[in-house]
Amino acid sequence: MRSSVRAAAATGLVSAGLLPDPGACRFPPGQASVLRNTISTSVEALTILGGDFALAGGEYRFTGTTNTELNVSKFGGSGDVGDPRGLGDVDIGWQPRLQGNTGFVDATSDIRSGPQKGGASRFKSFGIEFGMGARFWLSDSLSLAPTFTGIYGHTSNEYVPGGTSPQTNLTQASRMGLVGWSESTWTARPALNVQYLVNRVRTVITLSSDATFFHTGSFSSSNSKDFVNGDSASLVNKIDVDIPLGWHLCGHELRTGGYFSRTDLFGDVTVGLDTEHLYEAHGRVVLDFLNQLWKVQWMGVGGSYLRGANFRGWTAGADVQFRPERRPRRRAPRDEWCQG
Repeated sequence: MRSSVRAAAATGLVSAGLLPDPGACRFPPGQASVLRNTISTSVEALTILGGDFALAGGEYRFTGTTNTELNVSKFGGSGDVGDPRGLGDVDIGWQPRLQGNTGFVDATSDIRSGPQKGGASRFKSFGIEFGMGARFWLSDSLSLAPTFTGIYGHTSNEYVPGGTSPQTNLTQASRMGLVGWSESTWTARPALNVQYLVNRVRTVITLSSDATFFHTGSFSSSNSKDFVNGDSASLVNKIDVDIPLGWHLCGHELRTGGYFSRTDLFGDVTVGLDTEHLYEAHGRVVLDFLNQLWKVQWMGVGGSYLRGANFRGWTAGADVQFRPERRPRRRAPRDEWCQG
């Protein structure tokens, strides 16, 4: 289980469509429909970015006709609970798995050109996530973990007018729910994690792949014509290395390591964030607390370098891992149990 707090700095690119210009015209029905679809996609992207534990937090920036900044702070993680136990009479071990997250997104866009030059649009998004599943050990090294998670999200918008567009246009946009809106959403998140462990003396290499699907819908909206209904997906491939150093500090062994991952994005989230993939290189320095603090294997600090198609940056935060458990050996025959 890893728990991380990320309030980081990164440069990023967010779709310009995230922030429509409400002062540009009188919004014929066709354009209003397009803007509502853009708002739906943006709410979905912000909910996933802030509410899901698997995506990196940070500060994302878009520069173009708008100057957009998103600050994302998270506290979340996932992990297997308790000791593995046998699954009937088959040679498979299993253990429960829990995962969750709390995240906040604060976004501001300053419009730099056009009729609304000097205006600004602000977004605030909050997400809370909880889910569970099980990890099935097919061998001492290979395991599968199907999970199901739900996310509650709330996103709101505030628009500060600028430029020379008539105030009547802004009033019309507000009445139509195109600015000054709020949305409460739900997201269903089924996922499958595949993991393979490689042990080299005391060094542990973990290869993993996470396939995740997101479906987001509306609980309620400040405008009856605004609603969210979209699908997104992600695929994260990661290699993690844990290296004990043999040095001790205050009675605890120092460990180092980190991971390298690639996240591929699909569906609406690629439109809302204007990127299809993200690379993350993470390093950490931690102190080993195994058998010294309940269920904790290590605690320390970590940081990442991020790079996507349209942004670069970094994150930093606490790095905590709880004690991993190995799958049980194949169950002994019943007559051996009686003799033992």
